[in-house]
Amino acid sequence: MLKRALFFSTPFCLSLKDNQMIVHTKEAPDQQKRIPIEDIGFVVLEHQQTSLTLPLLNALSDHNVAVILCGGDRMPNAMLLNLDSNRTQGENYRAQIEASEPLKKGLWRQIVEAKIRNQAALLHKLGKDGNLLKPCYMNVKSGDADNREGVAAKLYWAELFGSGFVRAREGAAPNSLLNYGYTILRAAVARSLMGSGLFPAFGVFHRNRYNAFPLADDLMEPYRPYVDERVYGLHAAGHSELTREAKGELLRLLFADTRFDKVVRPLDVGLTLTSASLARCFAGTAKKLAFPLLE
Repeated sequence: MLKRALFFSTPFCLSLKDNQMIVHTKEAPDQQKRIPIEDIGFVVLEHQQTSLTLPLLNALSDHNVAVILCGGDRMPNAMLLNLDSNRTQGENYRAQIEASEPLKKGLWRQIVEAKIRNQAALLHKLGKDGNLLKPCYMNVKSGDADNREGVAAKLYWAELFGSGFVRAREGAAPNSLLNYGYTILRAAVARSLMGSGLFPAFGVFHRNRYNAFPLADDLMEPYRPYVDERVYGLHAAGHSELTREAKGELLRLLFADTRFDKVVRPLDVGLTLTSASLARCFAGTAKKLAFPLLE
């Protein structure tokens, strides 16, 4: 079931009643909007005077809702995730922790290949030269030993936004749009991983003592071009700053169509197919990750 994404940029009061989120303002407490908790997948809390109750937070957690908290700069700062969202979670954790290095290197090879293929597909879609990346995604080695991901990135960004563009967190536009879109995507991936009984803190390739979600960083890589496509459109339309309109468009990324071998699913649903395939690979019941091909 496709879940709703809620974005609160004004100071609403949020509470729980009859397993529904109650939304109202302090000025008009009787004018309420009710949203069933089971229909919600993401909640972005941006305004610093937003208030919500602990029962609501627990209800959202029980339904594996990704709650994203923004800081004073209105950028995502933290995330709430359920610690017990899958019946076989303990078994899945053990399989994940005990995964061998050859298995993880093989999974990373699949991730890198899928990412570069989607980057090439996006360039083709936008009328640019996607063939530049063909040598990068052909015959990627185990663990991406020769760093084809890095080589592809240099070619990709120059072709997508021009030779003068530098992809950097604090870089010039449209870097801020990319940062925001990737944060939304990362939260969605973390939510799907928890739903599949996997722990986002144990990565396949990404390893950083200060990173709480390295597995989400791993699995989101082939989905990044879906963010890039949205940002490219926004940038071409003259959006260089993170306006409310731009944030809304990036949040709608979660409903973008993703095409797998035999089905088309919204991106949020597609992530569950990918994370479930990763759980099967860790368990030894599958060898191939399920990723969409951007069209």
